[in-house]
Amino acid sequence: MNLDDNTQFFLENIFDNTKIAFAIKTDSELERAYFLFKMIKSEPLVRIGTAITNFALKAHMPVEHLIRASVFDHFCGGITEEDCMPTIEKMFAKKVHAVLDYSVEGKETDEQFDYAMNKTLKILDFVKAKESIPFAVFKPTGFGRFAIYQKITENKPLSDSEQKEWQTIVARYERVAKKAFDNDVPLLIDAEESWMQTAVDDLVESLMEKYNKNKVIVYSTLQMYRWDRLDYLKNLHKRATAKGYYVGMKLVRGAYMEKERERAAEKGYKSPICNTKDETDENYDAAVLYMMENEKMAIFAGTHNEESSLKLIELAHKHQIKNNDVRMWFGQLYGMSDHISYNLAAKGYNVAKYLPFGPVRDVMPYLIRRAEENTSVAGQTTRELRLLKTERRRRKLTK
Repeated sequence: MNLDDNTQFFLENIFDNTKIAFAIKTDSELERAYFLFKMIKSEPLVRIGTAITNFALKAHMPVEHLIRASVFDHFCGGITEEDCMPTIEKMFAKKVHAVLDYSVEGKETDEQFDYAMNKTLKILDFVKAKESIPFAVFKPTGFGRFAIYQKITENKPLSDSEQKEWQTIVARYERVAKKAFDNDVPLLIDAEESWMQTAVDDLVESLMEKYNKNKVIVYSTLQMYRWDRLDYLKNLHKRATAKGYYVGMKLVRGAYMEKERERAAEKGYKSPICNTKDETDENYDAAVLYMMENEKMAIFAGTHNEESSLKLIELAHKHQIKNNDVRMWFGQLYGMSDHISYNLAAKGYNVAKYLPFGPVRDVMPYLIRRAEENTSVAGQTTRELRLLKTERRRRKLTK
């Protein structure tokens, strides 16, 4: 791709501005972030901290205030939707949007699943008139038991009670998708472990066929550390083209790699995960390329990877797609990769931060995953620390 010198310079330097990246952080918040990532960089400390935190919560020790003042407030927006609004407003002042993510996991009862569904319905009404919150989102296991998804994925017969349970799950999806359609708010549906994902894929595809006739309302999610996902995307696009509906896809690398590989080894089947990080990166970028070169598709690029972000920008430039085209969004998790989020937003790109919220105790599985992910992903924590250190130095020099 031949880019002019100004464009090439822009691409090479777009993420360097730490003043823009950390503009909404106070000095004390910057120091807290630096301390937190220094702690996360140590794998033994993460393991010990996780064990102590889990023990303290199970023993009902009064540690929630400490958790909230440290890791929770860095990675989460608050306890309730309303609690998140000051953070959302600060981000939106810098043109960074929010995706309110009710991040409560591991529930097993219909009462809990209905609560999560009603929470999502409430969010769809809450965000309907809020430009700062352009999407709603939910997690499949927030709406139904993992075991039911797994049985359907494995083509195992359901009992009568399980059939009824599955129809209730389908009804929850349908109710939320219809509300999203009626409110004209795009809906992101997350992906989870491979051995339950086919049931989700098929259900979400049926919702796309129903609600994506004129534009994308329903988005599925592809975990591109799975080597089969590019072929799935291409086949889905063929089906969508034949039936006349749009495909919306959130592209991520994935968050269950070790669990996936361990289960594959234990059960004796081929791992669904790419052999190397490079293969995953190639798979991710190939999916971005495919979506950008085909019509009637909308992409939400969930990535903390600078190179993948730059490649998407280059493709948009090549195809003369405007920075703020609603079919192209960049997304990062709150508390991470601010240098990508805020610098892209400053250049007029559509950017949204996933903003988790929920009771401190219930959101701990999410927070533990964030700490473990930052520990295991090569370079992630080192990069965060380098950027934070640069900004600390810049602020000291300007005082």
